Amino acid sequence: MRFPISLTAGMARYIARNKLRPKPEWQKSPASGNGNGNGNPFRILHRPAQAQGAQEPHPMIRKRFPLVLMLEPLHACNLTCTGCGRIREYDTTITRKLSLEQCLRAVDECGAPVVSICGGEPLLYPEIGDLTRQLLDRGKHIYLCTNGILIRKRMAEFQPHPSFFFNVHLDGLEATHDLAVERKGVFQQAVDGIRAAKAAGFKVSTNTTVYKETDMREIEAMFEFLAPFKLDGHMLSPAYGYTAVDDREIFMTREDVHEKFKDIGRLARRFRLNSTPVYLDFLQGKRDLPCTAWGNPTYNIKGWKGPCYLITDGHYETFEELMTQTPWENYGHGKDPRCEHCMVHCGYEPSAALGINSRPGDSLRLLQWVLR
Repeated sequence: MRFPISLTAGMARYIARNKLRPKPEWQKSPASGNGNGNGNPFRILHRPAQAQGAQEPHPMIRKRFPLVLMLEPLHACNLTCTGCGRIREYDTTITRKLSLEQCLRAVDECGAPVVSICGGEPLLYPEIGDLTRQLLDRGKHIYLCTNGILIRKRMAEFQPHPSFFFNVHLDGLEATHDLAVERKGVFQQAVDGIRAAKAAGFKVSTNTTVYKETDMREIEAMFEFLAPFKLDGHMLSPAYGYTAVDDREIFMTREDVHEKFKDIGRLARRFRLNSTPVYLDFLQGKRDLPCTAWGNPTYNIKGWKGPCYLITDGHYETFEELMTQTPWENYGHGKDPRCEHCMVHCGYEPSAALGINSRPGDSLRLLQWVLR
């Protein structure tokens, strides 16, 4: 199977239960404004686009519940990657970190079955071993998103577990990846970490951001290079030009994304991609999906980040405030100019998982994909 059976079955039960009985306290809408009044730290006015024939909000926007929590215990990092917004957006709090108790409280408050521990570099977090152990004790499935440099150094703090993955970021083969992270030798360190983790019995996957200049033939060559390691999946997502790194030379329009991913179906047949078939259809322009950013909420040193992982219009003290004070109907393609070219997995994979805009045969395709 593509994922542990416990994750597949648990997520299916969780989605079914919450679609039938979503928590009513999460479904309220803000009376006015954009929530807690903290405002956008980049001083961009939030003006929804007045698109002709604007779509009605999809029904699930009134049955909101989280699927994957993006937990950022800290934003400090041992790299300065070209496409990373965190070290720029949170430069004034870069030395701060969440306490273990704050992390666990956010996980319990949110209740999402999957926790993606990111940052920053989470292997710099002093309590990372204790954090993962306590999350596994709570029955959570964990993707620890790392650049791989510190895997060998800190691996003794973890134990292999069916619900725990090291998710190593690789943006291409050696020359390309080292250029993207702005330091030579990082690719080899990451590969060394992957080799050590697999030898120790850990599940390991990779995460790759596709930029405008990314050569998809190199991504295929990278997957071929990694094939002998027998990794547990690969995630691909188009880069998004969010405000903290607004360099349009490296980011793509929707049309660019469709062209870049036009052959993704062939790669998906060759390699174990963790992206759902419906999301891959979306990347190719074969169907439309609404953004369901509330499905992947983000919690960090400033609180619950709203509205999404990539755009910051405020930080909320509680998860309920994020869910009920964010004007979700104002965001998404055709509604907010900042969302116009976003096709990132954290906004659209929840839509695919929830079956929004589903077509006949989607359930069978998803089942075949999971079982492959």
